[in-house]
Amino acid sequence: MRGGLVVFAVSGRIGVENITELERIVEEAQRKALDLKHVSLVDRHAVRFLARCEAEGTALEHCPIYLREWIVRERTSL
Repeated sequence: MRGGLVVFAVSGRIGVENITELERIVEEAQRKALDLKHVSLVDRHAVRFLARCEAEGTALEHCPIYLREWIVRERTSL
């Protein structure tokens, strides 16, 4: 926690099987961020989830460039 901001570190793969748990975790904190520095692989469901999180005010810290570009493409295609 940094000054009232809760930072959740996410690592490894994020797939459809992880979204429900991540949603539950993210919903619990008012001021939150997801640290994506150690994320290595995502699927389309994860990208949509992350785009939705960001649109709803969750910061995406240390987001890998490939993931940032995919999130932007996903947002513009909706």
